[in-house]
Amino acid sequence: MAAMRHAMRTAALTAGVVAGLAGLAVGGAWLGQDSLVYHPDPSSPGPAASVLDGGVDVTLATTDRLKLTAWFVPPARETRDRETAVLVAPGNAGNRLGRAGLAELLAERGFAVLLLEYRGYGGNPGRPTEAGLALDAQAAQRALAERGFPSERTIYFGESLGTGVVAALQAKVRPAGILLRSPFTSFADMGAHHYPFLPVKVLLRDDYPVLGHVAETPVPVTVVHGDRDDVVPPAQSEAVARAAPRLVEHVVLPGAGHNDAVMFGPRIADAVVRLADHAVSDADHTVSD
Repeated sequence: MAAMRHAMRTAALTAGVVAGLAGLAVGGAWLGQDSLVYHPDPSSPGPAASVLDGGVDVTLATTDRLKLTAWFVPPARETRDRETAVLVAPGNAGNRLGRAGLAELLAERGFAVLLLEYRGYGGNPGRPTEAGLALDAQAAQRALAERGFPSERTIYFGESLGTGVVAALQAKVRPAGILLRSPFTSFADMGAHHYPFLPVKVLLRDDYPVLGHVAETPVPVTVVHGDRDDVVPPAQSEAVARAAPRLVEHVVLPGAGHNDAVMFGPRIADAVVRLADHAVSDADHTVSD
């Protein structure tokens, strides 16, 4: 009998320790989730003109009174001006310097480009959150409109985390089209994929419900992703593509991972061209009707 009581006490103690460790893991995940989600390079990359031909520093004024620096790049001088802008919402790491090559490729194809820099990134004040990044994107859209690029002459380009940002933005201000590079269905879904042992959907403060927004949009959508992405499961990107009521193109890059060079290269820029051509043609057809 004594042995049985001892075994029961030992089992209870073990269960308590396991529960305590689980509680610590959950608590740590709750407190540290921002560092898991956002990986900013807070250093300033310097003036746009020192990196990009014709580049201009732009100040974005958010409605919560932050002043953010972003880069604007006009179309390359030797190309036909498409009179269309691309608002680039980046992923969760680095700063705008890492997207300079993509901006050059888009400018060479006749687009004006605004490289959005979130709060807390690239020398900007503030701390990144889902609500905050939504305000940053709205400020970027207003800045483009002030430069002569209203939303109907703008393509929203979202990369990874940025797909959540532009999916939310287009629900408020409709663009000519949306290109989603490596989109996830939601942060909760992606978190559950990477941390199946944690109650991610309960813990997450920021969710970025990409699929929900895309499923309801009347805007032309292009989805591009690699089939070897180890950050965003390709199945989630495929689900986003299937959900789009006006899917223009679903481009799968064979052998490409999340941050491979091809994901920032000419094939991505060319997909923006095809989306813009479709959006302009569609708009002209609507007007003629």
